[in-house]
Amino acid sequence: MTVFFKNIIASLAVCLLAVTVQAQDITIQFEPSEPILEVGEELQLKGKAVDAEGNVLSEDLRFFSRARNSVGMSRDGLMTAMYPGTFTVSALYTDDDNNRVIENLEVTINYPPLESITFTNVPDRMYTNTALQVDLEVMDEAGLTREAADVTFSVNNSLANIDRFGLLQLQEPGLVTLTASAENIETTTQLRIVENPVRSVAIGNEVMEARTGDVLRINATALDSDGNVVADAPVEYSFIARPDDTLGQSAEGQVAQDGRFVANLPGYFTLIAKSGNSVARQTVRINERNIKMRLEMVGHSLVNSVHTSDLWVWEGQDGRDYAITGTWGGSGDTYFWDVTDPANMVPIDTVTVDARTVNDVKISDDGSLAVITREGASNRRNGIVIMDVSDPHNVSIISEYTEDLTGGVHNSFIYENHVYAVNNGRKYDIINIDDPANPYTVSQFELDTPGHAIHDVWIEDGIAYSSNWSDGIVMTDVGSTPEAKTPEGHELGVGSPSNPVKLGQYSYPSGWNHAAFPFKSESTGDFYVIAGDEAFPSGINIENEPTVPAGWLHFVKFDGWENPEEVARYEIPEAGTHNYWVDGDLLYIAYYNAGLRIVDISGELMGNLYDQGREIAHYITTDHEGYVPNAAMAWGPQPHKEHIFVSDWNSGIWSFRLVED
Repeated sequence: MTVFFKNIIASLAVCLLAVTVQAQDITIQFEPSEPILEVGEELQLKGKAVDAEGNVLSEDLRFFSRARNSVGMSRDGLMTAMYPGTFTVSALYTDDDNNRVIENLEVTINYPPLESITFTNVPDRMYTNTALQVDLEVMDEAGLTREAADVTFSVNNSLANIDRFGLLQLQEPGLVTLTASAENIETTTQLRIVENPVRSVAIGNEVMEARTGDVLRINATALDSDGNVVADAPVEYSFIARPDDTLGQSAEGQVAQDGRFVANLPGYFTLIAKSGNSVARQTVRINERNIKMRLEMVGHSLVNSVHTSDLWVWEGQDGRDYAITGTWGGSGDTYFWDVTDPANMVPIDTVTVDARTVNDVKISDDGSLAVITREGASNRRNGIVIMDVSDPHNVSIISEYTEDLTGGVHNSFIYENHVYAVNNGRKYDIINIDDPANPYTVSQFELDTPGHAIHDVWIEDGIAYSSNWSDGIVMTDVGSTPEAKTPEGHELGVGSPSNPVKLGQYSYPSGWNHAAFPFKSESTGDFYVIAGDEAFPSGINIENEPTVPAGWLHFVKFDGWENPEEVARYEIPEAGTHNYWVDGDLLYIAYYNAGLRIVDISGELMGNLYDQGREIAHYITTDHEGYVPNAAMAWGPQPHKEHIFVSDWNSGIWSFRLVED
């Protein structure tokens, strides 16, 4: 085992939104202390850091918002109210010894009066003995959708009834008026109920035996008395489970109202399709997925003098295998390794730059260039560093590029002689490196949404997949190729590095989007983008104690860029995701405190893959001599030549192979 011995005094770095090195007895006082705003209003927030005796230490604070899409915040404290609700903003004070204090303030943005209520899914006609979950769009005077409006429903006669949650049940033929009201707004719509012609239901599923995690299509059809299809008759789906293990098991499976079904547990499942008073049932057998293997630890080179960040593994121009790892909260070191023998990964060179964190490391396709990102430079000129790695034993710096990148570069990607550099968490710059000694910016891509931010960008087949926190994943054409793995019908080649063209976007409520990885299923041809979370509800423990992140992976299926649908997830309780990699039907995840995970993503995906026996193997990357002892924080995985390499924030670089259990 190779060990970089731990220094007595280690440098610290701070992830602004998550980490606080608390200065003794210092607090932050806000003015106003209980801000209340109207949507669209601006307010200058002020603050001062005071000591235990009430002495003002500084009024030079940095402000930021923890809900950027709802309450905007400039660094000097100018708040902009964009969405109603109660949100948190924060102020940061840094003393002369670089101790930091972050304190939070609750901000209330009042709800504007309602302006309109619209029924969105009620047809002109429905059949007796059917039901409909009524959907509404409730808008306020600021033009915003009110998601949690207190709406009251009613109907005008006994031909139908509707409950407090909007479930409408139709009983007798005739005309019924539906009413929805909230605050002082009321809207109505009429619905004609006609006699139901459905006399039977036929289930079309032909798969009588499957595995946990396999998606079945019930494919039910409603028929009239002559056996003709009643195309507009709604069909409701459900199931009855008889799992093999009945001792306090959790959810046995899931059914969607488009007829998809997936089982989490082995056993017998009766699939049910109902239309009107007609019901069909079909029993299927679900078996264990039975794909378990074992991750055998092949090698581990402990780094415990500093936190380890990203990793990249490549075949060098001499035919040997190498790895590069960054460092977090240290002295700007980047380590190079010979990993030709994964059981004996040897450090062969170190490059030190002016930075506290080298967060991201990338290698060009031909193995000649490395690009590393810098944060925390002493002169505040961060940017990227381009290096010659044609001989990884003797790495040399070719150039540093800081043009408009002084705010810090957190992540980057190399694609076809261009570097895509995440610039100060706001946009990504596209930098030409045809001549790596003389790089230059050719364009930038930035969203125009209020409070927008970006964390990462990944390029595949000329499509840039950026991860934008509250704005979610954004797909941009930067020179797509004919062989690009994209949704069906995508027009190729509409963008270029000098003219990036936005293709599509998908966001989700938590706003935790930190990473993205696209793949086209080898078994179904379906196109997915995996959107990964990153969140630290309890903060990051830089030293001494484990960190407990949160979040999961969201599987977003695209039928054309305009039609994303989140269909599945992979979620481990009480842990949080970081980086991941797809190779064929295998997903490799650095799941922070849950270590390295390998997951089967073959076939159609639905539900929580973690519950379905799709996890093939896992290994908790922890070491009792780690920077934080006995605390896994798997950062980045990469499959390479029959092995899996992974970096861990607390314990360096690891190598594994997947073997039969």
